[in-house]
Amino acid sequence: MLFYVLAGLVAFLFWYKFIRTLDHFTKRGVKQTTPWPLLGDDWPILLGQKVSFEVLKEIYNLYPNARYVGFYPLSQTCLILRDPELIKQLTVKDFDHFTDHKQLIDAENDKLWSANLFALNGQKWKEMRSTLSPSFTSSKMKHMFGVINETAQDFAKYFQDKKENLIEIELKDSFTRYSNDVIASSAFGITVNSLQNPENYFYLTGKNLLKINAFRMICFAVLPAVGKLLRLTFISKVAGEYFKSVIHETIKTREEKGIVRNDMINLLLENKKGKVSNEAEPTKDTGYSTVKEYSDTTKLKAKYYQNLTIDDITSQALIFFIAGFETISTGLSFGTYELAVNPDVQERLRKEIQETHEANNGKVTYETLVNMKYLDMVFTEILRKWPPVPAMDRTCTKNYTIQPVNKDEVPVDIKVGEVFRMPILQLQRDPKYFPNPEKFDPERFSDENKDRIVPYTYIPFGSGPRNCIGSRFALLEGKAVLYHLLLNFRFVTTKRTAIPLKFEKFKLRSGVKGGIWIGLEKL
Repeated sequence: MLFYVLAGLVAFLFWYKFIRTLDHFTKRGVKQTTPWPLLGDDWPILLGQKVSFEVLKEIYNLYPNARYVGFYPLSQTCLILRDPELIKQLTVKDFDHFTDHKQLIDAENDKLWSANLFALNGQKWKEMRSTLSPSFTSSKMKHMFGVINETAQDFAKYFQDKKENLIEIELKDSFTRYSNDVIASSAFGITVNSLQNPENYFYLTGKNLLKINAFRMICFAVLPAVGKLLRLTFISKVAGEYFKSVIHETIKTREEKGIVRNDMINLLLENKKGKVSNEAEPTKDTGYSTVKEYSDTTKLKAKYYQNLTIDDITSQALIFFIAGFETISTGLSFGTYELAVNPDVQERLRKEIQETHEANNGKVTYETLVNMKYLDMVFTEILRKWPPVPAMDRTCTKNYTIQPVNKDEVPVDIKVGEVFRMPILQLQRDPKYFPNPEKFDPERFSDENKDRIVPYTYIPFGSGPRNCIGSRFALLEGKAVLYHLLLNFRFVTTKRTAIPLKFEKFKLRSGVKGGIWIGLEKL
């Protein structure tokens, strides 16, 4: 008898948790997918049939005239926004209803992760964003440019010093090492060379910083109580303690010896002392893709600066590392590949670089990079076709109603805790907004064409006050290394270059099957 009672209870709990919600959107008058119990719309990913962005593309295209579509990541519910005006409405005009990202982990279990800008929510996020924003202005990036440029030069020189005239490289591995070295120098205040010293501890520890596997992700997304019980964390304890000690020793040494260096630690320390403000000399921005900083998040109060702790600084440096280590290196890999398979674009860009280099007597400055029109067009197109992340979410923090616009719509209530997603990759590859979207074409962003782009269809760094604070840094890092590489090398395809690229399945994060290979041919 007890067995049947327990079996019935388990069946009821399974129904309540994983089946009851499968028509969640239909009940609200919203077009939706046909999800599987437990696996939701992620079943093709989990069964190794498709990669995540392919699934999201199918969902995006399911109802071409709909402004939004309901879908189910695992057993969760999520609304995909397909309409750029609706994205603007929810992320900018009515941002106060959607201020947070979805919380995946209990703050007490992982204090380093939960204190970073991406994970913070509500007033704490607003205070930290206000505290950090002055450190990411164009004028502050100008001061940091020397650190970035030196690392980019060293990266190119490593390949220049090789005896071969044609050097075959796997781009993701190479650019991951470059990103690592830029972040080590600019965010942690130490110098490493991960090409010369591939086994350096900073790089190896950084690679293992995030403890992510399928079991953890399922617990975070579907069974948060289990994750809390098991005290699961995003950040490896060993890695977290190591990076914390690096920050602590760097700050201690600088304070004892009066060392000042134009990097992120110095900016945060100056911020803590209340010496950094939003008032800065007029400086040209880093490019078309640079996000807007909203006034609400730049009204600073000294107490927020003074309350910055070593843990706070470490947490911000860590999210800087996590974001840069993976996303910037991925974007650079795809971008360099595109230049190798589009030699006409590459040659035009090289010509601009060579002419600029000669005009400035071989000196590279912040102004040099930001004034290069075609370089910015190329980088903007890289971010269109290969955005840093394919989608971004927001969580409802105050009940909200999407009012009907089309005849087949009804008012849609979004309750506190419910989530919507911006399908960045799909918007930026939608032929409605970007004709022939699979073609790599920087001319989309020429002076003659860029004003025709529909607002909020190009959002590689997100939208609204919760956009990516590091967009300027990312653009500088990418432009600097392409500048030095193209000044000295021609990107060419080799026997190992896959055309087109094929993506690995059975992966939490989609990678390119066999890697992204090209040749660096010395000029």
